[in-house]
Amino acid sequence: MNKVNHRKSGIDDINLIDAHYQSFAFKRHYHLDYHLGLITDGQQQYYFNGARHQAGAGQLVIMPPDEIHDGQPHQQGYKVKVFSIAPEWLDHQACELSGNCQVHFPQHNVTDSQLFVQLSQLHAQLGNPHFPQLAKDCMPIEYFSQLLGRYSQLRPHPVVALGSKNLHQLRDYLMANLDQKISLDDLARLCDLSPSQLLRQFKKATGMTPYAWLARLRLEHAMALLKAGYCSTDVAYYVGFYDQAHFTRTFKQAFGVAPSEI
Repeated sequence: MNKVNHRKSGIDDINLIDAHYQSFAFKRHYHLDYHLGLITDGQQQYYFNGARHQAGAGQLVIMPPDEIHDGQPHQQGYKVKVFSIAPEWLDHQACELSGNCQVHFPQHNVTDSQLFVQLSQLHAQLGNPHFPQLAKDCMPIEYFSQLLGRYSQLRPHPVVALGSKNLHQLRDYLMANLDQKISLDDLARLCDLSPSQLLRQFKKATGMTPYAWLARLRLEHAMALLKAGYCSTDVAYYVGFYDQAHFTRTFKQAFGVAPSEI
């Protein structure tokens, strides 16, 4: 049986997930946040960066925002503790003195027993409502600074061109119109491209069709709104689902948990 528990950490930019996946498989998707997964038991298989990979107990899997990947349990499944971290927060920890930059992790699968233990303890403590808030504020900076210092590099924010626009500008447009019906012609006109040109360039840049990418964007934003305390009925409307049953079914297929369980 699959078990998924989403929790708040006491820090707005960090959320926690405890999960045991025995049969649930994630289709190819992306996140808006960094997902740092601590595999505590079993093994996970996943596609990332054009290849298949496997991670087992004691390993940290790093999934940056906007990177296409999937995930499946291997044999008896796997247990994982996940930090979901807003990119602005993590980038700020690394780039505070370096200006406009982005964190880059050349290594997405890390074996570091000391860091694994520290981050496991941090995950437990951030999920403890009785743990002092001052400690919750300080410890993520301290522990994630070690992760950044050992395994990250800094680079300028990448710009992915799509005609006269870039992917970031296109995402801003889509975020502002999530509750609207959006056509390929709409996006092509925005980018000063033909529909076929936009489709080819978008798939080359992201590995997904504009429709699949938008569908995931709606679900990612829905997750953020649910964690912020909005009711699922309102969230479904805000992100462009006009049928509550369709929203619930699609959300559970994507995340392995119903909106009411967030």
